[in-house]
Amino acid sequence: MRIIAFYSPKGGVGKTAAAVNIAYLASQDNCRTLLWDLDPQGASSFYLAGAETVKGRKLSKLLEGKAPIAKFIHDDVYPGLDFIPAHTSFRNFDIKLEQESGTNVLRDMLAPLSEETSLVILDCPPTLSRLTEQVLEVADRVYVPVVPTWLAVNSWNQLQQFVKDKKLGARKLRPFFSMVDRRKNLHKEIVEQGSEVLPNNMGVAVPYASVVERMGEEGLPLERLAPHSPAAEVYRQIWAGIRRDLWKRRPG
Repeated sequence: MRIIAFYSPKGGVGKTAAAVNIAYLASQDNCRTLLWDLDPQGASSFYLAGAETVKGRKLSKLLEGKAPIAKFIHDDVYPGLDFIPAHTSFRNFDIKLEQESGTNVLRDMLAPLSEETSLVILDCPPTLSRLTEQVLEVADRVYVPVVPTWLAVNSWNQLQQFVKDKKLGARKLRPFFSMVDRRKNLHKEIVEQGSEVLPNNMGVAVPYASVVERMGEEGLPLERLAPHSPAAEVYRQIWAGIRRDLWKRRPG
């Protein structure tokens, strides 16, 4: 089982759209996938609502060890794609993690899934917290969407420093440009600088596109909503890059 995360210290950067689209693509590529929405705002549920109305459960029983993680999973939201929706109680995740110093609670929760799940995707809240540390520790790769503005690049640099300070493995960070509007000179300038501003980046740029915003309205991943759109093609490129990152051969 491989574990990846989509994370950014900034909100509104296309993180959840990326997590949902990659989860769907992975599930269609012979890779049994679980998407876990760790963000209490629950945006992933909106993007998946076209398949099934998904409601989260209170986190307390899972954190207390009174219910297995399987009880929180919605099986086959799409074929091969399982989902743990967010719940407002997830805001208490950090309180529990602070009480469990010395152990990675997140890793322990996910361990029972290893026999049946090929890929776990964590859609993370935009915070720097104890939960963030555990995600960064447990994930094999962390994919970071960065809007091409200097403020967003500065947040990326802060994230790199945070990971280095905590010794969480800076090499696992894999940024990519997101919400790119090539009509804006600044966006074009920063994207053209590529690895100078985003080392170890994925070499892709997700465009700012109304069709991505429609995912929430329609409750569908792009591969079902608009598979021929430029944004859908970029997400396919991102999935191909993730597959190369995690496996020397195709999963399955």
